[in-house]
Amino acid sequence: MLSSTLRAARSRRDWTEAQAAERLGMSQSYLAMLEGGQRKVTPRLARKFKSVYGLPATVLPTPDEFKPRVSVADEELVNEVSALGYPGFAYLKARVKERNPAETLVEALSQTSLESRVVEALPWLLLTYWDMNLGWLVREAKLNNLQNRLGFVESLAEEVLKRSGSKDEERNRALSELRNMLEKSRLAREDTFLKPVNTEVEREWLRENRSDEARHWNLLTNWRPEHLTYVS
Repeated sequence: MLSSTLRAARSRRDWTEAQAAERLGMSQSYLAMLEGGQRKVTPRLARKFKSVYGLPATVLPTPDEFKPRVSVADEELVNEVSALGYPGFAYLKARVKERNPAETLVEALSQTSLESRVVEALPWLLLTYWDMNLGWLVREAKLNNLQNRLGFVESLAEEVLKRSGSKDEERNRALSELRNMLEKSRLAREDTFLKPVNTEVEREWLRENRSDEARHWNLLTNWRPEHLTYVS
């Protein structure tokens, strides 16, 4: 978390250093050092600032070394996405530790198979948390050969925005930047998209009936923007 982020968040609350320090349970001098960059914001402190200042989950730290698990239970990912506010899971009371959405996205894309209700939430993550650290996200995607899957998720999110007529220039710019970053490392090999393809008949059907974006990203999938019930 950048020191400038802390100062800006406190300013938006119109709190003095003393008022913010009291709410955070720390001394004013320590808060001043954090805001000035003289002290590092630890993961524990990042969660404290997020809670007290009402900051988005993108301020939570991402690990320098991240090894996504490849066999995560669907229910665990459901709870993670629910904790991030996905409206499709609003009926749940998530009891998991909230993570940076970029971590959840990379780990979800690492799965061989994923429930449709979780797949549907992935474009929502990009649209809602478009200010996530794109450099970290693309780096991890490339390290785990997930850039085509992530590129396809971005294309679904972008198409939803076009259909909604969104005028959010910052979000549109962030998604465009993500796409450009991924294009440079697009993989030529064919891949599936979070669902195994078990027969050659199914493989050929998907090749013939997939969208242009799925073809562009060399993915065998029939997912399209109209399948995204809760994304807007």
